[in-house]
Amino acid sequence: MPMPPFSLAGTLWPILLLAALLFLARGLAIIRQTERGVVLTLGRYSRTLEPGLRFVLPVVQQLMRIDVRVYVLEISDQDLITKDNVSVRVAAVTSYAVKDPRKALLDVRDYRSAIDLLAQITLRSTVGKHALDDLLAHQEELNKTIATALEAHSEEWGVAIKDVAIRSVDLDQTMVRAMAQEAEAERGKRARVITAEGEKEAAVKLREAAEELAKSPAALTLRSLATLKEIGAERNTTIVFPMEASLFAATAAVSAALHNAPAKDAPEA
Repeated sequence: MPMPPFSLAGTLWPILLLAALLFLARGLAIIRQTERGVVLTLGRYSRTLEPGLRFVLPVVQQLMRIDVRVYVLEISDQDLITKDNVSVRVAAVTSYAVKDPRKALLDVRDYRSAIDLLAQITLRSTVGKHALDDLLAHQEELNKTIATALEAHSEEWGVAIKDVAIRSVDLDQTMVRAMAQEAEAERGKRARVITAEGEKEAAVKLREAAEELAKSPAALTLRSLATLKEIGAERNTTIVFPMEASLFAATAAVSAALHNAPAKDAPEA
C-alpha cells in the first residue's frame, strides 16, 4: 500500500496556531480593584490600565502595577529644637495615596521612600519655627501646616497627602520638672490674686457697714452686744472686748472726782 505524501505545511499550521495562542495568552492581565497598571511600549509610557481584564502585547509592551490604596506611614521619632530652644522628641504619622500612577512610577525612583524622607524634613522644619507652647496647644494647626507643605512637593510625584497627625511630644525630665514648677507658681499666683480681690471686696463691704453703723449709735451698741453673745457661746474663760477710749477716760474722771471729794460724814476738828 503506497504511503500518503508528507506535507510540511499541513504539519506546521497547527503548531503555529498553538504558539500564537500561547503568545496571546501571555498578554492577558487582570488588574485588581486596589491597583492600577502602567503600560510601557518599547520603553515609553503609552497608557494606564484600569481594573479588569486587560491585554498587553508581550515582548513589545511591559506592565507595571502600583497599589492605589491609602498607605499609613509612621514617621520615625525626630529629636528637634523648638523656636524657644527647647529639646523635644516628636513622633507623627501621615497617610497618603497614589492619585497619578504614571508620575508615581516614572517621575520618582521610590515614591514611598521619598515621602518618608520628605515627611521627616518637613516635620523638623515646621516644628523648629514654633514655640513649645504652640506645639502642645495648637497641634491641629501644625498638622494642617505640615500636610500643606508635604502636598506641595508630593503632588509632583502623583501622591496625595490625606492626613498628618503629631502622635506624641516627649520632653526631657529636667524640662518636665521645670514646667511643673512653673505651673505650680502660676497656680499660686492666681490663688494670691483671688485672695487679694476677696480681701478688697470684704474691706469695701466692711467700710460700708461701718458707715451705716456710725449713723446710728443704738445699732452700734446692738452689734457690740451681739458680738459679746457670740463670744460667750464659745465658753471662753478670758474675753478681750475692745471699747472706745472715751469710755475709759470718762470712767477715770469719775473715779478721780470721787477720790478727791471730801467725805460728808467726816467729824469737825
